Amino acid sequence: MADQTEATTGTAQDSHGALSIGVDVGGTKIAGGVVAVDGEVLATIRRDSPAQERQAIIDTIVEVVRELKNDFPSCTTVGIGAAGFIAEDRNTIAHGTNLDWTGLRLADAISERVGMPVVVENDANAFGWAEVRFGAARGKRNALVVAIGTGVGGAVVVDGRLLRGARGFAAEIGHINVVPDGRPCGCGLNGCLERYAAGTALGVNGWEQARFRPAYAARIIELSGGDANNISGKAVTAAAREGDPCALECYAQLTHWLGRGLADLCAVLDPEVIVIAGGLAEAGDILLEPTRKAFEAALTAGTHRPPIPLVLAAGGQEAGLVGAADLARQS
Repeated sequence: MADQTEATTGTAQDSHGALSIGVDVGGTKIAGGVVAVDGEVLATIRRDSPAQERQAIIDTIVEVVRELKNDFPSCTTVGIGAAGFIAEDRNTIAHGTNLDWTGLRLADAISERVGMPVVVENDANAFGWAEVRFGAARGKRNALVVAIGTGVGGAVVVDGRLLRGARGFAAEIGHINVVPDGRPCGCGLNGCLERYAAGTALGVNGWEQARFRPAYAARIIELSGGDANNISGKAVTAAAREGDPCALECYAQLTHWLGRGLADLCAVLDPEVIVIAGGLAEAGDILLEPTRKAFEAALTAGTHRPPIPLVLAAGGQEAGLVGAADLARQS
């Protein structure tokens, strides 16, 4: 996709190409950055996220954008990566799965206060686009990027273009059904992939082990402050890094469903590469190796097709704002 924004004036813009501001809106933080055309991040700002207050979220985003624009006045566009289903207008939050802003015309709300064009993208789309443009899938025209954190998000690039679908809802891979009538999901359905393959699901796996096999889960409970009700994915991961068998079993449960879900997606998409991103990717081979085995065992046509590598993301924590900024620049 060609860069459609032309450079104007300013020393920073002359040396780095057209500058764009990217904002990554998370459940606990709002991060903004000035991004050059080559993906370089020139400056960043982070603020705590008032996740339960719609107007406070808008105010914080505006504050971040204004501060960055003040330091880099040659910025011309703003891209916002936000969780939820983003309508095809790349403006409206059609359904906010984690934040209370369903129906909000977020781009308009920000643009009228900062005086710049604003584009809203699904946060996983933004993250995935950064990996394809500048990260682990660079040079690939067909890629699947999977972001595993509190939920499971995805981005699909087909023939070099981000797949958004007819209404902008494509690539919500965390909401494919893997367990009919399974665990309830924030989207309103039951049995979604993210209820079995996200960081929160890892914590649930640990909690279930602690409930029914407390002696077996003793190390996980200990790392959770001695309270089984406080078990999180981070505690399970910490125990797994120590080789704790219960924690590794929790990972085996998660990677079983993740691998099968990825195999189902590849039967439709046939990507050149799968990039695993998000907070849970920090577990490295503890996550990647069993996922790869489960994936290969469930992949249609198996050994009769070229291998599809599973690799870890390269963009780091700033990938979401980088992708959002780059997509806004090209709009």
